[in-house]
Amino acid sequence: MKQLPKRIQSIDVLRAITMFLMIFVNDVAGVAQIPLWIEHTEANFDGMGFSDLIFPAFLFIVGLSLPFAIQCRIKKSDSFIAIFFYIILRALALIVMGFFHVNMENYNYDQAVLSYPIFMIILTIGFFLIWLDYPEKLAKPVRYALVTLGIITVATMAYLFKGGTAEHPRGLEPQWWGILGIIGWAYLFAAITYLLTKGRFAFLLPAFIIFALINITSHMDLLYVDLWMIGDASSITLMLGGAVISTLYTIFIGKDKDQNLWILLAIISISSILFGFAIRPYAGGISKIYSTPAWVFICMGITILVFELLIYIVDFKEKKSWFSLISPAGTSTLTCYLIPYLLYSLFSLIEFNYPHYFNYGVGGIVRSLFIAFVVIRIVGFLEKRSLRLKV
Repeated sequence: MKQLPKRIQSIDVLRAITMFLMIFVNDVAGVAQIPLWIEHTEANFDGMGFSDLIFPAFLFIVGLSLPFAIQCRIKKSDSFIAIFFYIILRALALIVMGFFHVNMENYNYDQAVLSYPIFMIILTIGFFLIWLDYPEKLAKPVRYALVTLGIITVATMAYLFKGGTAEHPRGLEPQWWGILGIIGWAYLFAAITYLLTKGRFAFLLPAFIIFALINITSHMDLLYVDLWMIGDASSITLMLGGAVISTLYTIFIGKDKDQNLWILLAIISISSILFGFAIRPYAGGISKIYSTPAWVFICMGITILVFELLIYIVDFKEKKSWFSLISPAGTSTLTCYLIPYLLYSLFSLIEFNYPHYFNYGVGGIVRSLFIAFVVIRIVGFLEKRSLRLKV
């Protein structure tokens, strides 16, 4: 059996491309007069734009990476309990960051002690202090001191937070958890499911099907049970879908059955897209906002097709260098996600405004592409100096 590498290069590249596009679509959302196909589609419209594809692709990619991370710990002889707590801590980190970010949408500028940009900068620095990938050579007392400082910083920001209005003030409270929070909850359930099945395909596939059925029956009004944070299981379905595909990858490549892999991935991706369109009339149409089954399976199928293409380009033709300019987004992804919060806060502090041309149409699209590239290069600069988040 062929020995597989510890990192699958095509997954890193797919993650880098998706992170680049995530920064782009987040920025381009503030640009006027752009083509409708780029934008997020409104909740009650049966359809999806390009922006609606990026988040599900990211969830799927987290799932692609999940088996490798957990299998690595299993090979290190980590106990079930140790891996379980590793999963809990990773999920908690994402949930906490998402919890703060979603509450910042209701930040009370008038009642708060700190301005929004100052609050966000200090909060983000706190996140870095807690979850920085500290070098092993750093003395443990120094590391613990920095992590403690980060915890104190984040706790202070929680205390100082002011939301709501003057008439109805609100503190930090659970809402929709934000992007990072959704990823965190999905990771919690998907990773524990993978751990319980021990990564065995015969058990992992039925687990994926169960969560997919929860998503389908929820939107067909056939499921009336409150499943707590599982919800309609759309995010978990996407993540476990990634875990299923990467497990198939390791099985087929490990047995030198490359040709079978190409055929199988093509069949799965096309079947997923066709199933999405088939279920569309019966389960709420295509809607990212409502996370309908059609949206889940169409996005999953498209992402699998892109992944298959990258397996060929990167893993077989060894053309990873084609993507070197954005590669930091594939290895320091969470850092990439947080840097825009610092960048936009800095823009606000110095009252920076783009020239008018870059606020609409083609000029705005070019601006957003440039911002995505700049963010990734900043992350690359930080990565070379061992300044990256590890969650």
